[in-house]
Amino acid sequence: MKSVADLLKLHSHPLRTITPDATVFEALQVLAEHEVGALLVVDGGRLAGIVSERDYTRKVALQGKNSRDIRVSDIMTRDVVVVSPRSRSRECMALMSSRRIRHLPVVDGNQPVGMLSIRDILDDIIADQEATIEQLEAYIKS
Repeated sequence: MKSVADLLKLHSHPLRTITPDATVFEALQVLAEHEVGALLVVDGGRLAGIVSERDYTRKVALQGKNSRDIRVSDIMTRDVVVVSPRSRSRECMALMSSRRIRHLPVVDGNQPVGMLSIRDILDDIIADQEATIEQLEAYIKS
């Protein structure tokens, strides 16, 4: 299993952020432009929250609100579950599963340094299992 720092290097997505005072419409534009499902909400260099497509769907679209009139701060998740760069992918998977989340911000101290998606974690777990299978097959053949 890789560390979160290794996963961030491997996937090397630029960190996508937005400010709390941006409109939800602006957040949707960034999500669409970069084909991501969530953005870190950063205020003064510190993590203030996370906003996702799910937040938009449940807190704006389904309530008939206008995304041009609502601020990110009104719909973002403030109590964010985070991991450090030293965390391991299995820990992240367990956390994401138990909390029912699909995006996991990575912070070093108070500074956001990246974000992992459930796909990033699953890809690592699958690769690790495939490597184990290959090792076992090589052992059996020898």
